[in-house]
Amino acid sequence: MKLIADTHTHTIASGHAYSTITENARAAADAGLEFLCVTDHASTMPGAPHHWHFVNQRVLPDFLSGVRIVRGVEANILNSDGELDLPLYVYASLEWVNASLHEAVFKAQNEAAHTQAMVNAMESQLVDAIAHPGNPSYPIDIERVVSAAADLGVAIELNNSSLNGSRKGSEPNCLAIAALAKEKGAWITTGSDAHFSQDVGNLGSVATLIEQVGMSREQVITSSAALFEEFQFKRHSIRQRRLFELGIG
Repeated sequence: MKLIADTHTHTIASGHAYSTITENARAAADAGLEFLCVTDHASTMPGAPHHWHFVNQRVLPDFLSGVRIVRGVEANILNSDGELDLPLYVYASLEWVNASLHEAVFKAQNEAAHTQAMVNAMESQLVDAIAHPGNPSYPIDIERVVSAAADLGVAIELNNSSLNGSRKGSEPNCLAIAALAKEKGAWITTGSDAHFSQDVGNLGSVATLIEQVGMSREQVITSSAALFEEFQFKRHSIRQRRLFELGIG
């Protein structure tokens, strides 16, 4: 399956990544991608930028090296209430929001707490995708998380880095998540989690997993430009409506 978008990448702004947006865009073009989500770590991650950094992504061009630049963030889930770590008004200007659990921000607790954190983050209506949910450091009730994602229209990320040793032990969890997502009809997105430009668009292990579970192209939002743009437009509209309800706008 050809994948046209990488929805999880980092630049030097994350503090522990090593390439610029320009370098990442060139790598995305070389990899044949049409979309590149710029998802640097949000502010509570050690070394991450101030939230003004994310607001000011408006200065980025829509295209670099012929690749559509999607202005985003990898937001940290702060607690089991699903709170995220940017001021609410910042989300109004973003085109893509990954939400995830990180050891430096959310100390690992138990399956119930991790599950509730992810479900509540999705229910906030601010989130487009749950990133690296197969991380064995954060065991979850896979049935509940995937069912919530399917019901709420949030994408589940298959993370290429997790399948290649960055989070050892992720492979069986990711397989179970992908298989259940196929069964439940949940959306799937694909992220390299690149922290260096040469890994942008490196989605081979994810593609193999998708093929292994026999998932159809219609469930993988990064399998076509039309599907990705339709999903992104719908999620953006949901986020803007929620922010309006919260008095942000």
